Amino acid sequence: MTNPAIAAFIKAHQHQMIDFRRDLHAHPELPWEEIRTTQQIAKALDELGIPYRLTTPTGIIAEIQGGKPGKTVGLRADMDALPILELNDDLSYKSHTPGKMHACGHDAHTAMLLSAAAALNSIRSQLPGNVRLIFQPAEEIAEGAREMVNQGAMEGVDNVFGIHIWSQMPSGKVSCKVGSSFASADLLKVSFKGRGGHGSMPEACVDAAVVASSFVMNLQSIVSRETAAQDSAVVTIGKMEVGTRFNVIAENAVLDGTVRCFTLETRERLKTAIERYAEHTAAIYGASAQVDYTYGTLPVINEERSALLAQSVICDAFGDAALMTERPTTGGEDFSFYMEKAPGCFALVGCGCPQKGSDFAHHHGCFNIDEDAMATGAELYAQYAWRYLHQDSF
Repeated sequence: MTNPAIAAFIKAHQHQMIDFRRDLHAHPELPWEEIRTTQQIAKALDELGIPYRLTTPTGIIAEIQGGKPGKTVGLRADMDALPILELNDDLSYKSHTPGKMHACGHDAHTAMLLSAAAALNSIRSQLPGNVRLIFQPAEEIAEGAREMVNQGAMEGVDNVFGIHIWSQMPSGKVSCKVGSSFASADLLKVSFKGRGGHGSMPEACVDAAVVASSFVMNLQSIVSRETAAQDSAVVTIGKMEVGTRFNVIAENAVLDGTVRCFTLETRERLKTAIERYAEHTAAIYGASAQVDYTYGTLPVINEERSALLAQSVICDAFGDAALMTERPTTGGEDFSFYMEKAPGCFALVGCGCPQKGSDFAHHHGCFNIDEDAMATGAELYAQYAWRYLHQDSF
């Protein structure tokens, strides 16, 4: 069962949680620059009497020590913002820094985890085990989780749980499905080298623009003809730099893109195929190719027992109608690096409400959340930890 004291505490302190979120929203900080954000979290933890240590260069690892021996459950919130111009001109807490914005909800994640921490700390004598609080920087560039793990965030942790606020789901709904949740997110750079020359004499040249265009047009066959129909994959070229002048045939072309999928086997198949397509396309035209494939985040695959536990918590805390099953997203999430170290799961908390203007896509300049959803997220953090620590057979 869920703990009614947790629900009551979060409801009673909901305004403080919203105020904290709004303060962070007004002062967004980009990956590895979250100095003020770290200081604000540390100040809040000091007031609660929860011990913590700072990580380098930003971030915090804290721990609530229960009154009884037991396991350790980790709760993670990310806290970085994005280089996006906020377009919400009517907000009293609009970003104070032009070109920087909390356009993904990490300000809410941080505030929700602090609220959950306060609730759990108020009943810590009843906890059979410990709660590790991970306030993570640099999620947006897929570097923060790995670094937090390197700095000891998962040492001694038996299970890990995370939340992402989700504007594509109605406020009040929560999803934590078994299996695939977020895709792997890799970076792709393809460089073609031809032979430049005057635009009036193509016979003396190897046009890198033609090579690159042919590659882009053929690339989607990797998804449609080399990926199993039961699997999902995305290969996107989002940027192409080619040519220097209208009457000069390009010698070089550089393409940047991303690759997304849900299994490691599909990931390797896509990488091999991309390299083959680039090499053979270049050879057709007499050019050369170089592929730089950078592994980013792993797929987030919710461990079955953890996800089923989360589903049980959702139904008990918010009612059966609150539980929904959101389809896996090909967005990336570096929470996957924590689940390399311990089983766990990752939940989506709906914050979409058209009447409140909170249904814009993540990373949009008008992104905002229905702040009523924060109580749901904070309670879910805390109730998951409570339930996990009381699962003797888990």
